[in-house]
Amino acid sequence: MLVLEKEAAPALHQSGRNSCVLHAGVYYAPGSLKARLCRQGRQLLLDFCAEHDIPVELTGKLIIATRAGELPRLAELERRARANGLNGVRLLERGELADVEPYVVGEQGLHVPESGLVDYRLVVTALANVVAAGGGTVALSTPVRRLIEVEDGIAVETDRGTVRARVAVACAGVHSDRLANASGAAADGVAIVPFRGSYFSLAGEVAVRCRGLIYPVPDPTLPFLGVHVNRRPDGSVWVGPNAVLALAREGYRRLDVDREDVRDVVTSRPFWRMARRHWRAAAVELTRDLAPHLVARSVARFLPGVERSHLEPAEPGIRAQALLPNGSLADDFIFAETKRALHVQNAPSPAATSSLAIAAVLAERTIAKLGP
Repeated sequence: MLVLEKEAAPALHQSGRNSCVLHAGVYYAPGSLKARLCRQGRQLLLDFCAEHDIPVELTGKLIIATRAGELPRLAELERRARANGLNGVRLLERGELADVEPYVVGEQGLHVPESGLVDYRLVVTALANVVAAGGGTVALSTPVRRLIEVEDGIAVETDRGTVRARVAVACAGVHSDRLANASGAAADGVAIVPFRGSYFSLAGEVAVRCRGLIYPVPDPTLPFLGVHVNRRPDGSVWVGPNAVLALAREGYRRLDVDREDVRDVVTSRPFWRMARRHWRAAAVELTRDLAPHLVARSVARFLPGVERSHLEPAEPGIRAQALLPNGSLADDFIFAETKRALHVQNAPSPAATSSLAIAAVLAERTIAKLGP
């Protein structure tokens, strides 16, 4: 096995820039690929971490409805959680919230005890070690430009030459649409739009008010979970993320701009269709990105006492959001394939939790391509 990695080290992008949450599967439509692979992936990941001595903490998650209008959506999340087979889920009334998170306020809360924390950078490192131990190679600093099908397999063009293989699997993250297009494998016009998510670290005097994971009830029209508060494996507590259009696919700073990335966005019909549909939400996110006191205000709805002075900038991330041709935000995993190649076209949250289950799907399809 040969793994080609664009960067000089693994997990420098989405795999290492996230909230470190081990998801349980509460949000996803029963029967969807997301729901199934999240549940399978969670258990596979727990087993893998136990085998490789990677710490996992099952902190539990509390999803808070702060207004009466959010109660039906919270009830729907409870229904989905039970349909997806989650264990120990409880709908808590106002007076019961303090049993889980003593400082939280709200109308109701959904307690999801199977959620937790894991450092995915450690997981990626362990996976690289598994590849090496099995006789494989992880080639760093080797960007892939395209995959070309040839008579007896596939030619993988890289910046360091061409590699021949019988089959290939492409997991290009924020560049997945470009690689698929260059390789003739795009899935039904799927386009990637990058969203930057800013995080803040919560000051110590208020960080102690968060035991585990505290989330708001998400907007069901958007594939984002809203600004939440969660403890991390190193003991710090982070607030975030927001979701703002990034002007560079790997631009983690607010003013980072890449001309090619901007061109792809402004010439994308799916993007403008999406923008017309969600411009109000985009305006809210942009305003909050420029005014951190609004982030504090959002959090204070369910965790009183959080103020702007308690927020210190933390490491941001970029979400590779796939858009369908009609401008809809793709909400499930999407795979495209040719005779000799598989392309992961959309792998949003909970992709890290689901990663080993996604790998099993890819392995099964790859073996089928190898033939008898």
